[in-house]
Amino acid sequence: MSSNIEVLQRTDTDHAVPVLYKTLTINNSQASGGGQKPKPIKAHLLKPEDVYVAFSTHPVHGLDEATIKRKRALGVNQLSPPKTNYLLKFLTYTFGGFNALMWLACILCILSYQPLGGDNPQIFNLGVGILLVFVIMISTFFYAYVDWNANRIMKSIQSLVAEQALVIREGKEVLVDAIELVPGDIVLLSMGQRVPADIRLLEVSSDLKFDRSLLTGESKLINATVEPTDENALETKNLALSSTFVVQGRAKGVVFQIGDNTIIGQIVKMSGKQKESLTPIQKEINFFTIIISSVAAFFFALSMLIWGVWIRVSYPNYSTAAGAITNAIGCLTAFVPQGLPVCFALALTIIAKRMAERKVLVKNLSTIETLGCMSVLCSDKTGTLTLGKMSVQSVVFLDKTFDIHDNEKPNVKEMPGLESVFMVSKVCCDAKFSGSDNDPIQDRPVQGDATDAAVLRFSEYMSQHTETLEPYRVLFSLAFNSKNKYMAKIVQFGKQTPILLVKGAPDILVPSCSKTVLADRSEIPLDAQKHQDAVSLQQESSAKGLRMLALCQKTIDRKMLLHDQEWMEKMVIEEINQLTLVGLVGIRDPPRQDALPTVKAMRRAGVRVFMVTGDFELTAVAIAKQVGIVTCEQLSHYQDMRTSMKAHPLGDLKLYEMKPDDHTSRAVVINGKELIDMTDAEWDYCATTYSEMVFARTTPEQKLTIVENLKRRGDNIVAVTGDGTNDAPALKAADIGVSMGSGSDVAKEAASMILLNNDFASLLIGIENGRLVFENLKKVVLYLMPAGTYSQFMAVVANVFLGMQIPMSSFQMVLFSVFNDIPMAISLMYETAESNLMIRKPRNARTDRLTDFNFFFQIYIVIGPFIWIPAMAMWFNYMAENGLAFYDLLLVYDKWADQWAGKSADELASLVSVGQCIYYVTLAVCQFGSIQAVRNRFTSIVQSNPVYGPRKNHVILVSMIVTTLVCVIALYTPGIQNVFDTAPIPIKYWFIPFGFALGILFVDEIRKLIVRMYPSSIVAKLAW
Repeated sequence: MSSNIEVLQRTDTDHAVPVLYKTLTINNSQASGGGQKPKPIKAHLLKPEDVYVAFSTHPVHGLDEATIKRKRALGVNQLSPPKTNYLLKFLTYTFGGFNALMWLACILCILSYQPLGGDNPQIFNLGVGILLVFVIMISTFFYAYVDWNANRIMKSIQSLVAEQALVIREGKEVLVDAIELVPGDIVLLSMGQRVPADIRLLEVSSDLKFDRSLLTGESKLINATVEPTDENALETKNLALSSTFVVQGRAKGVVFQIGDNTIIGQIVKMSGKQKESLTPIQKEINFFTIIISSVAAFFFALSMLIWGVWIRVSYPNYSTAAGAITNAIGCLTAFVPQGLPVCFALALTIIAKRMAERKVLVKNLSTIETLGCMSVLCSDKTGTLTLGKMSVQSVVFLDKTFDIHDNEKPNVKEMPGLESVFMVSKVCCDAKFSGSDNDPIQDRPVQGDATDAAVLRFSEYMSQHTETLEPYRVLFSLAFNSKNKYMAKIVQFGKQTPILLVKGAPDILVPSCSKTVLADRSEIPLDAQKHQDAVSLQQESSAKGLRMLALCQKTIDRKMLLHDQEWMEKMVIEEINQLTLVGLVGIRDPPRQDALPTVKAMRRAGVRVFMVTGDFELTAVAIAKQVGIVTCEQLSHYQDMRTSMKAHPLGDLKLYEMKPDDHTSRAVVINGKELIDMTDAEWDYCATTYSEMVFARTTPEQKLTIVENLKRRGDNIVAVTGDGTNDAPALKAADIGVSMGSGSDVAKEAASMILLNNDFASLLIGIENGRLVFENLKKVVLYLMPAGTYSQFMAVVANVFLGMQIPMSSFQMVLFSVFNDIPMAISLMYETAESNLMIRKPRNARTDRLTDFNFFFQIYIVIGPFIWIPAMAMWFNYMAENGLAFYDLLLVYDKWADQWAGKSADELASLVSVGQCIYYVTLAVCQFGSIQAVRNRFTSIVQSNPVYGPRKNHVILVSMIVTTLVCVIALYTPGIQNVFDTAPIPIKYWFIPFGFALGILFVDEIRKLIVRMYPSSIVAKLAW
């Protein structure tokens, strides 16, 4: 059956299309001009009765198994992944990071060999060039492997996010994986669901709305219909298009296209262009890379300029062009911390593995670092802080309360009013059982939201103790939404007068009631006093943490039913008055066991946790106290805040200064009605004064407002957790959106992180890993820079400006930067968190950079001199032992020739070779002390050593062995000796540097001790 699509007749040029959590930007005018032209489809123009015939299905029974097997030959309901541009990936791996500078150095080395080498080219220069090619190849392979491995891990966990669809097959409603849908399947859609395929709508609720913004780019919700409203498939309202969302209402329809044949599938097939935004840490590393590369290029150019305008003229025999280039290459290799991008790439793999172990799906691994900066968490209540497993605990009448206990049977004879409660809860409910009727009520799986599931189980429990309801017809249904905060149905029992049944928030419905049912089923007027009694009963139960629902009813004039769906919806809303209150139902949703310890841990980590919920104020506060969000005995309200604001005005504060005092705690609760009136000045005061906040009775728009206002103030990085459709706007607007795995498809699409096993405590793992990534990257830079930009660069400075033979050859610089430093730097990425990492304040993403003044102070004042000076001292000491005094080495320039200081040319060359190897070994061994110093920012190595204990890191020990072996191979391998002029060194020069390494560690241990004992000292203020 060929149904085709005529869709690209639009004026919009850019549409955001969701595919595997990526964002595509496409241009229809370009897309339609190339590739396969889309074919028009007419499914939306068919009459409802013709749709069933066209797709060989039945309106009641759906498809049978034989038809399903036959139709599976049409393919699976899955979008083909976009084609990977392997050439672009290869170029990124090959030239990305600092590899571009390595290529430049490689080309210059080869040019130094030929043609600049002339008639006597130095094999040394060619060898360094080949070595650099080898380094680039290793780096390229490593980048590719790390990227592949991280993607592999995340794909394996992403496969756990299986979308499902409720279909009618062989006359039964069954839940199947969305990938198994075939054309002709009858699908039942409900609020919060992602549409699993292109579906022709045949039955819709009056309030059905779709969000097509991810497909069309338009944010306006689409009111669905059964009849076509436009010939264009993207414009008509009687199609539910794949990957759009049901934000309200319910529907029934027939699948007419699946997989790549859907509208979104054809658009993606003609486009495939992907773009991803950079996270703060990626921007930070890119910025650092550009700065360092620019500095390296500058000093290389400066070195060559000095040679060209001064040394070549004043000391013509000192250095040839090829020699000058080779020595100046040290500027490129010295300044480049080649291990940094490697370590960052490796960090993503480590994070991916840790997150996968906790069943956490992170759509972009780099966003984990953003989670480490999180200072505010706005958490939904139901399903996030609570289990989302609700059960009815009590039924409250004005004169009596029935508490439900295990194995206790309700005495309907004593409380006949329970029959009325049973009737409303049974009929006015959208949940359905999907398991066997033989299973215990609490164990039966339910299709529907948690609140309706609790009401359904309660009505099933009551049905065992009351008379069976007579047959009824549902004449109209209005689904629950977060604005009205109630659902309604008009039903007719037999030939009786139709009645309106309403279930929803008591604070919305009770004021609209004029009567109430008592426990004996009698009805009395609900006067002002009785209204207040009902409110008091509700508040009493809410204060215990119960979610309260009001059940109401009202007879309806038959004449009101003779209208269309849109009119009926307006009529029902107008009829929410003069209701009869049947009873109040108390539902318990217990807090998660991990909620309280998790919130406490977050508060210790400097993260303020706020509750943002649509629930009643007293219920919200009760749960907030149970999970540790509110700890203050005195709780302020909106009016209290306004009074306090007048008495204690803020003064002139900048937005980033608007944050509460860390040493005092004040709590406030604000409801949705009050949020409407909040001014910017009141938001300023709220953000500056209160460290504990509860926002109750909020709408989705208000949740969005809360997030945006908190993000504007106090340099806050705001995370939002939620699982419902109403949480989606806030999840999308947050710096980090976190959805529960059991949440709606809408919430999971809007979130950047999904807790697949609904483990709220997994957030702590994300925060810790986010902080740890940044912390370890700082340690990597701090480890690489002293020996690189200091010790190696000073060797070039001594050669150019002091006329001394270069104490470290360009070969050794490349070897040291890659084969010595990178293994050691990689080992730092395996460091676990220091004991105080999760009790520090979150990093301020605006002011706390990867490098700062304190950082460079540590590099160039604390650690750097203790590496460079000993290395240079070893060079001079060896020369002195062989008859070359201090002044025989400085300002020599072109005097360094045969018979200088009584040495032959061969003797001088041999001394330089051995001296360079001593310098190289000294740097390598001193790095042993440096890495032990930087792996702990505050803790002493006595309590945090790499051998044993909670922060053991055997990778460091392995890396130290590796770097020692590299030194041995470089000095004692004949082939390397012949090409790169290396030589064995006296045995004592292997051991003396270990004393310098211990000195570096000792000096830093003294610094850490001062920081711990005197946190206000100048040393502590200069600490990195």
